[in-house]
Order: sequence, then structure tokens, then C-alpha cells
Amino acid sequence: MPTSPQPPCAGVPPAIPPPPDKSRVGLVAGIVGGVFAIVLAILLTFVRIEAKAESGFPEAEFALVLPRTLLDGRYELTEDLSHTLGRRLEKESTGIRDAKVTHGVIGRYSLAGDTTKGALLVTGFYGRFKNADKTRAIALKRDGEADGVTVAVPPRDVTPTGSAVKISCEVLSRKRPTLTITYPVCAWADGNTSALTANMTFGAANADLDLKSAARTTLQIRSETVKAIS
Repeated sequence: MPTSPQPPCAGVPPAIPPPPDKSRVGLVAGIVGGVFAIVLAILLTFVRIEAKAESGFPEAEFALVLPRTLLDGRYELTEDLSHTLGRRLEKESTGIRDAKVTHGVIGRYSLAGDTTKGALLVTGFYGRFKNADKTRAIALKRDGEADGVTVAVPPRDVTPTGSAVKISCEVLSRKRPTLTITYPVCAWADGNTSALTANMTFGAANADLDLKSAARTTLQIRSETVKAIS
């Protein structure tokens, strides 16, 4: 059953101008909302992966949760869509042969609660799943194929020392008429949980596009969001 993940490689694509005014902040909010919608569509797609007939599912031992803060308290939960889009994910996954979704979990975190600085998106689900490697790979592939998205650094898998669960990451750019956001996206999947994390920084100087670093961050996010079912 799940324990820990893996990291990817590095890349440093284009820079993003800071969002100084309210119109820019509104545009950023629109981009973040667009990412939520895209990620949800991806999850609905890859949760449908059909598997060959296999014996049983893993035991349900772990759940995916959204704590009030993440990454040692640096990020605060500012939006929880688990009861809306998450429920849709659960409904759409009913009857899939290789996925028994218990709950969809979708949350937005902001650095110190300031939504103008950036957004850390965590979108996933928990239950009982097969084909973890395929689930992770397809999640990132579909993310990079979304409308308005350019893959700046393709998905890479790197397993950190001592990690039992893989993490794959890529760098994406989303463009709007007056704003481009370039950010790392990472994914993990195991027998009980699967999630995409998108770390969006509104201001290029602070954007961390090193995928090894993004993978380590995602590994920490996983450690803070995957909890044993008591």
C-alpha cells in the first residue's frame, strides 16, 4: 500500500510578469479556474482506464484529505471544491472496472493565504485503484494536451531514495492575452490515492520550475494529505 513518491528533472522556461492590478488578479483567477476545470476533465478521463480482468482491489487503507495548511504551514486552504466538483468525479467514476472511487478531493491553497501571489492546486481522489503507473502517466499526458496549454518540459519520472511511490512531473505554460503562467505539475498514483498538484506562482522571479524540487514538494504534499483510515 502507499508510502512515498518519486521526483523528476529540471527545466527553466519563460518568466511571468507580476500581477499589479485588480484586472490582472481577475485574469489570474480565471486561469486558476480554467486549470481546475482541465484537471477535473483529466481525472474523469484517466479514472476510466479499462483494465484486463484482475483479481481483487487493494485494501482501503489510506484517504486523501485537505488539511487547513500545507508545506509546514506556508500554504493555507482558500477554496475546497470537494463537495461540488469532487462529488461529480465520484458520480462519473461509478462502474469503472479498475477504479472504486470513494471521494474526489479538490482544493486550492495560497501562499500565506494571499491569493494574489499564487495558487497551489491539489486535485485527486481516494478509494481502491489498479494500474497506478498508467494512471499517473495519462494524467500528465492529458494535462499537456489541454487547450491553451504548452508543454515547456515533458513529463519525467525520478524516484527519490527511499521512496516507494513514484511521482512524475512536467512544466506547462498557460497563455492569456495579457498574462502567461508557467508552472510545474506533478502527479502520483498508488493503490488508494491519486492526485495532480499544480504550483502556480504569479511572478516569474519566484517561480520554481526545477522538477526535482517540484517532485520533493509533491512528496511532502502527499505526506501531509494521505492519511491512514482509522
